[in-house]
Amino acid sequence: MQKSQRLIQLIMRINAKQSFTVKELADEFGISTRTITRDLLELSELGVPVYSIQGRGGGYKLLQKRILPPISFTESEAVAMFFACQTMDYFSSLPFGDGADSAVHKFYHYLPADVREQIDRLKDRIMFWSPYRSMSAEILQTLLQAVMTNSVVTIAYKSSSGVSERNIQPIGLYASSGYWYCPAYCFEREDIRQFRADRILSASLNGTIPAREDVSQKTLLDKPQKDDQERTALELELTNKGVWMLESNPRFGPYIKHYEDGGGTVTVPIAAEDLKFYVDLIWQWGDDVKIIGPAAAAAYIRQKIEAMRLLYLR
Repeated sequence: MQKSQRLIQLIMRINAKQSFTVKELADEFGISTRTITRDLLELSELGVPVYSIQGRGGGYKLLQKRILPPISFTESEAVAMFFACQTMDYFSSLPFGDGADSAVHKFYHYLPADVREQIDRLKDRIMFWSPYRSMSAEILQTLLQAVMTNSVVTIAYKSSSGVSERNIQPIGLYASSGYWYCPAYCFEREDIRQFRADRILSASLNGTIPAREDVSQKTLLDKPQKDDQERTALELELTNKGVWMLESNPRFGPYIKHYEDGGGTVTVPIAAEDLKFYVDLIWQWGDDVKIIGPAAAAAYIRQKIEAMRLLYLR
């Protein structure tokens, strides 16, 4: 076996082990302990984080951050991987620490010069924009770690009723409109709830509470859909411009009924508790989107209009 092949296999072998001795590796590869010792020294000089354990029963271990063996990519795969990482550039915080930036730097550095030139020409010409939302990267990392290790997290959560302490078992993390969301089982409410990461003031792993096995089997596809809550129908009347603005909106677009003159109507089934959220969303479209029903929605928007009128009469 060539030395380069042996070193790659050695990286793969020690990545799969918690600890190992030189003799164990020498026996597995059928070479001398002196050769294995030289190989480990060479891997260490290349950046593989191997360290020795002193004393009786000693040997070698990898530091917590393991090194993956080399992987070959085609040019199109390399470009796709680079821009997949670029999709995260416009988030204010990510649950990966410095790992994403470090990976992209390594990946880009070792690309062939002509491929780097192609990517450079695409920089600032392809963007995956996301609204900037301020939140804690440390909290996101704690939530991600809890998902990976199937752990419970104690959080301080700020809601409309104030700050409360919760013990939650995260199901996953997802991003929408720049915000990070964490569906999780809440031990206080004894139900799955959705938590917005920017409203979590602190988060720490809690090893005193065992994780529930049934929750650990869930995925983001099992996040709360509010299908079992009280429902209502939000009815809207749209001008031509209103139709144009809402056609591409996934909350309203599928429900638009078009008039011949270019206007239209929308009837959207929603959870009753989300009514104010939808009215606040509609507020931005002014007189191009008129609320027809329910009465509670029309009453709420009249309150907003009156409050705004009084504000500017002062």
